Amino acid sequence: MRGLTVARRLAGHDFLFVASDDAAGVLNPEFPVVSIPNLGTAFKNYRMDMRATIARALPLLLHRERHIRRVLRIIEEFRPDVCMTDLEYFVPRAAERAGLPCLTLDHQHVITCCRHDLPPDMWLDAFVQGATPRWLFRPTGDNLIISFYSPPVLPRYRARVVPPILRESVLALSPRDDGHIVVYQSNSTHDNLVEFLQKATERPAYVFGFHRSRGREGNVIFMEKSEDGFLRLLESCAYVIQGGGHTLMSEALYLGKPILSLPLGGMVEQRFNALYLERLNYGMQADMSTLTPGTLKIFESRLNWYKSAIARGVFCGNERVFSLTDAFVKSGALPMEEREIQTPAR
Repeated sequence: MRGLTVARRLAGHDFLFVASDDAAGVLNPEFPVVSIPNLGTAFKNYRMDMRATIARALPLLLHRERHIRRVLRIIEEFRPDVCMTDLEYFVPRAAERAGLPCLTLDHQHVITCCRHDLPPDMWLDAFVQGATPRWLFRPTGDNLIISFYSPPVLPRYRARVVPPILRESVLALSPRDDGHIVVYQSNSTHDNLVEFLQKATERPAYVFGFHRSRGREGNVIFMEKSEDGFLRLLESCAYVIQGGGHTLMSEALYLGKPILSLPLGGMVEQRFNALYLERLNYGMQADMSTLTPGTLKIFESRLNWYKSAIARGVFCGNERVFSLTDAFVKSGALPMEEREIQTPAR
């Protein structure tokens, strides 16, 4: 969605997308797409499934040379001036062999390219799981990191941190508070979530991403996946309960919605997002496996405090991203002279 938003805006350039099958279905109606596989993450029991993730990745990595050569042939035919990547394995390596500038445009490299003051219980995860963006999806020559928090960039990287890219459909919303809750889990939902919501609050809770998509149990309403339906409820909710995904966090914060974050186990990026969410007073983080009704009552008692902090934040970086990306396409380098406003690490 980030690449699609940028491509729509920079209509003066020609884009060819190289994407996995799921992304190709989204991009195909508007831009030419070539389908290639990409590494992915598997989930089970509200945690990253390491065994399944490795089993999915190994065949691709064993045959990586074949996929890189395929991307090289695509580059030879399309003859691009530059390449861009959003946490994708093959394009940066093909671009390097072809001698083309490559810009990383993603959120995950906030882990790799920035300095953080982490609590001790995150040190091991940050070291072990941080190896994925550090080595497997390593930073490219230029890196544009979109994030609702902005820790200092490490001097050894050519990187800038800017506020998030938001979809036009989100920018068009007019937020209000009708009192209900939006609950969203994109990859794995804990079975105890429904009981928790029933005991913790009397507010209507609209749940997306559960293994049920219809019906109601008390105040819990199960919803089918629908972008329009989801955005309508997000626009008018009191707050959001979600995992630790950066995209929804950014959209909710732009709309002024406090967030209770329940990051997935084994997903270090989600833990980073939840950590900064709490440090910046935009919401609260909790562990799904130990969640109690009292946690939500504490969160609800702080809603006005969270809203005041959110009102002081900047959560839309579209124009800055478009400008910097356009400059990269034209010159083959990301402008670095402007100093970004940095969020303190703690």
